Amino acid sequence: MTVKLRFAPSPTGKLHVGNARTALVNYLFCKSKNGEMLLRIDDTDQERSKPEYEKSIKEDLNWLGIFWEKTDRQSSRLKNYNDALQHLFDIGRAYRCYETQEELSLKRKAQLMSGNPPVYDRQGLSLVDNDHQKFQKEGRLPHWRFKLIHEEVSWVDMVRGNCTYDMKSLSDPVIMREDGRPIYTLASVVDDIDHNISHIIRGEDHVTNSAAQIQLFKALGGKVPELGHLSLLAGSEGEGLSKRLGSLNLGELKQEGFESITLSSLLAKIGTSDPMKVFINTDELIKDFDLSKFSRNTAKFDSNDLYIMNKKSIQFMEFKEAKSRLTEIGLDINEEFWRTISGNLNKLNEARIWWDVVYGEIDPIIDNSNLIEKAIEFFPENNLDNTSWGSWCKSISGNTDYKGRDLFISLRKAITGFEYGPELSNLLPLIGKDKILSRMSGKKS
Repeated sequence: MTVKLRFAPSPTGKLHVGNARTALVNYLFCKSKNGEMLLRIDDTDQERSKPEYEKSIKEDLNWLGIFWEKTDRQSSRLKNYNDALQHLFDIGRAYRCYETQEELSLKRKAQLMSGNPPVYDRQGLSLVDNDHQKFQKEGRLPHWRFKLIHEEVSWVDMVRGNCTYDMKSLSDPVIMREDGRPIYTLASVVDDIDHNISHIIRGEDHVTNSAAQIQLFKALGGKVPELGHLSLLAGSEGEGLSKRLGSLNLGELKQEGFESITLSSLLAKIGTSDPMKVFINTDELIKDFDLSKFSRNTAKFDSNDLYIMNKKSIQFMEFKEAKSRLTEIGLDINEEFWRTISGNLNKLNEARIWWDVVYGEIDPIIDNSNLIEKAIEFFPENNLDNTSWGSWCKSISGNTDYKGRDLFISLRKAITGFEYGPELSNLLPLIGKDKILSRMSGKKS
C-alpha cells in the first residue's frame, strides 16, 4: 500500500504553531514511511480566503522543512462535492432541512431544559414535497444533513488507541450550506477518497467528527484511512495557549530570529516522552520519528524551551551556513569571529551586536575610572593574543586592590559596553589594542 497523507490549511489567516505541529507530524510520519504528501488548500470560504495567506502558508511550511508532491484546492472541486451529495441523497443518506440558526438554538435550549441531549430531532426527514415547495416559495434555501446510522462506530486510533462512539448521541451533521458551500465534514472525505489518502493525522478536536466521517467514507464507497488524533497544545502549566505561545504565527517567529530547525525539533517532540533535543536537519527528524511515542496527555508548549533550544541550534550551526546567512544582513564574518561569538548567541541576528563590538563603534561604560586608569597603565605592550587577557588581569590585581569579578566586569563594560558576552581572551585580539585603549579612555570607538 502506498502511504499518502495530506495537510489541509484554510487560507484565511497565517500559519500558527498549533497547525504547524499538525503539518510537521503528518510530514514526518509520511516521509518515515517513504510516502507521498498532499497539500490541500481548503478555500471554499471565498470571502475569507486570500491569495496572500496561501502564499504565506506555503512559504512558512517550506521554512519549517515541509514539502509536498501534489497540491489541490477545494474551490476547484465543487462539482465533486455536489456529485457526492447527490449520491448520498439517492441512497437515502442525505436530506434537506430549513431551520434557521435561531430555530435550532431554541430547539437545543428546549432539549436541555427537559433534560435531553441537544441532538437534532431529524425534523427534515419528515418533510414532504408540499413542505419543500412551501419553503421555496418563502425564499428559504435548504441546508443538507448526512443521516447517521444509529450504531456504534469503532476504530483503532494511531495515537489514542481504541475509540468507540454511539452514533445515537450525535446530531446528523450538516454537510452542505444553504449557499451551496460544502462543509468540511463532506468535502474532506470526498477529497481523501479521490486522492487515496491512507492515513489522517489531526487534532483531537476532530475525534467526534471522525466518527461521522467513517460512516461517510463507507456511504460514498471509499476506504476508511487509518486515523490518528494528536492532543492539542497547551501552555507549560496546562493552560490554554495565549498569543505569545501556540497562537503565534510562524512568520513572527522567523522575524524574531528563531531557527526553523529549532521549532521543528521542539514540535516533533512535544507530546512524547522523548527528551527535547535539537536535530541537525529535517532528515534526522524523519529518521528519529515514531508516532507511537505520542501520548494522549496534554501536549505542553513552553516558550522557554524554544529559547534554550534555539541557542543550541546556533551553537551547532556550521560556519559556512552562518557566513552565508549573515552576509545577507551585511556582516562579512570570518571563522575566528564566528567561533568566538557563536556560543553567546540566542538568535543568529544577535551577531550584529558583537560585530559592532569588534569592528564597529560602541559607547563604552566607565563605572570605575580609577580602575580603568590602572588598567591602561598595565595594558600589555606586546601584540594581543589569547593569553593577553589573563596576564593583563593578573598584572592589574597584582599591583592594585582590584580583583575578581568587580575587576572583570568593569573591564568588560569599558571594552564592549556589556556586562556579559564572549570570552574576553578571544575578543581582545579581534578588537585590537588601539580600539581597546580608545574605549578605556571613554571615547566612542
